[in-house]
Amino acid sequence: MIARTWRGWATTSTADDYQQLYETVVAERLKKVSGYRGARLLRRDDGDEVLFTSITFFASMDDVRAFAGEDHERAVVEQAARRSLTRWDERVIHDHVSLDLQPVNPEPR
Repeated sequence: MIARTWRGWATTSTADDYQQLYETVVAERLKKVSGYRGARLLRRDDGDEVLFTSITFFASMDDVRAFAGEDHERAVVEQAARRSLTRWDERVIHDHVSLDLQPVNPEPR
């Protein structure tokens, strides 16, 4: 499995907009990609901004290319996201997931 990691920053006033976009538009786009295996969106205050770290999981690099195109290290940033973010990484990082620990009996939230 491949983990694709990317970061983007938003002002505190637009951070919720970006998160909502990720939960809807980005999530729907990802669900349509063959080999998509899930995503995590991390959020933390970073000075006067909010830092988002997106980690998406794909079965293979071919599946990553199906999502991102031939220049698979180029960030895919939706036009609407560009309006919510102040800056973002232009390039992403890909790692092979070497271990994926899951809880045996996850606690209900």
